Amino acid sequence: MLRGLIGGVAALALLGAGAATAQEFSAERLSDHIKVLSDDSFAGRFPGTEGERLTLAYLQSQYEAMGLEPGGPDGSWLQDVTLVRFTPSRAPTASWTGPDGTTHALVAGTDINLRTAVGDGTVAVTDAPVVFAGYGIVAPERGWDDYGDVDLTGKVVIILGGQPTAFGADPNFYGSPIHKREEAFRRGAVGVIALQEQGAMRPNMRPRMTIGDARDVSFTGTIPMTTAEQMATAMGGQMSEAVAMARAGGAFRAHETGLKLSVDIAETTEVVPSHNLIAKITGTTRPDEYVVYSAHWDHVGTAPEPDATGDSIFNGAWDNASGTSGVMEMARAFKAGTPPERTVIFLHVTAEEQGLLGSQWYAAHPVYPLEKTAADINIDMLPFTPATRTIAIFGPGKSTLEDDLARLAAEDGRSLTGDGEPEQGFYYRSDHFNFAVGGVPALMPWTGVDFVEGGEAVGRPYYQAQMAAYYHNLNDEWRADYDFTAARANLHLLYELGHGIADSEAWPQWKPTAEFAARRHASDAARD
Repeated sequence: MLRGLIGGVAALALLGAGAATAQEFSAERLSDHIKVLSDDSFAGRFPGTEGERLTLAYLQSQYEAMGLEPGGPDGSWLQDVTLVRFTPSRAPTASWTGPDGTTHALVAGTDINLRTAVGDGTVAVTDAPVVFAGYGIVAPERGWDDYGDVDLTGKVVIILGGQPTAFGADPNFYGSPIHKREEAFRRGAVGVIALQEQGAMRPNMRPRMTIGDARDVSFTGTIPMTTAEQMATAMGGQMSEAVAMARAGGAFRAHETGLKLSVDIAETTEVVPSHNLIAKITGTTRPDEYVVYSAHWDHVGTAPEPDATGDSIFNGAWDNASGTSGVMEMARAFKAGTPPERTVIFLHVTAEEQGLLGSQWYAAHPVYPLEKTAADINIDMLPFTPATRTIAIFGPGKSTLEDDLARLAAEDGRSLTGDGEPEQGFYYRSDHFNFAVGGVPALMPWTGVDFVEGGEAVGRPYYQAQMAAYYHNLNDEWRADYDFTAARANLHLLYELGHGIADSEAWPQWKPTAEFAARRHASDAARD
């Protein structure tokens, strides 16, 4: 029955709206794709489940019908992705020892939270020296270095959350846990503990996932200010003073505190095999250079208990059956249009909802070299709105991709804006981010709220109401009344942007102030 459902809708999607051209995106086909992918039979498209199998089968059938080539390893459609689920088997134990030799037990969930980050789930560390590293940030182009030449081998690092005020109010890569753990791991740290300066601790015993060969510290954690103050008092100081010095930057450098930390963590591990799906159109003149369109196919599965209506399936129609559909229809447009000079990749990644894991795996195991990848254009949630004067992006001011998109939008009488919520740091929260970390200029479009009819006074509350009603809610299901006007207009611009990159000999670049510029320069050198 399921096979019949998929086959019937596939035929409808392929034939119902007529032949595609590079200049049109069919609202009917987009809707049909979303209807299939968010069907109850897919059970929320959680990685490693029957919902994954159905999703990948549908995507493959669509690409085969379009006549695209498989883009995975060795001529396959799929890239294997190894996920590992960690589940605490008991509460962790921990203690710290001061210079007088007195050991102080820490209560898990109150004085400290600890989680395994990699490995087999067990961590046993005895008397590891504790280092206070301020923000734990190294940002050469901003003149900030919390570490200097400190050696962290076998040590535990305590860091502040966020970023220095000198970096501006908007979150950036340097304030992210990924950068901080990456820096600590590179210097040999066994653990990274973030200082929670406000609010009470809450136990963290929920299952979490990572990729199977993640390069990371052995464990992570958080401690409240009360715990940190007790530690500082034992050293004859005040934590508040140490925090103030770290925030000032300048001469501050990470230093050993004289304290030692012991932890014992036990978590069970479960390997969850999953997959990215990749299709491609080989370039005509530069086939070994690449432009990537990406979207995550997964969602969050099912709720532990049904709601009052009996519904327990997070169907994920908007997030992200819509973006998945957009990438498929982008492929159709490329197939119908002028063949691109660079190879164009259509990448559907797994486990975005578990922490951007499918794109993290791809960036760590790229099927196509990142140094030869010109750009990534990521589609996560198409706008379901009437016509807008704007196309929004996350993280404006980062790359020349924005300049190209702004020029194309202006030709259509539209303009480019930010997402309107820079404090949320959305640029670092979807799959394009892992391409950026790998040095590839990456763009993430979003919903514009300046409506042609009514302006922002109508558009912003319209968008906010949609987010409140559907985002990660059980009722994010296919609806017959989707308005694809803005989505189709945005897809047209993203097609023109990607095709322009594919047909250019130039390489998009990060702007000089972007956090990823140095990584791209290294890629340029490797490519040359």
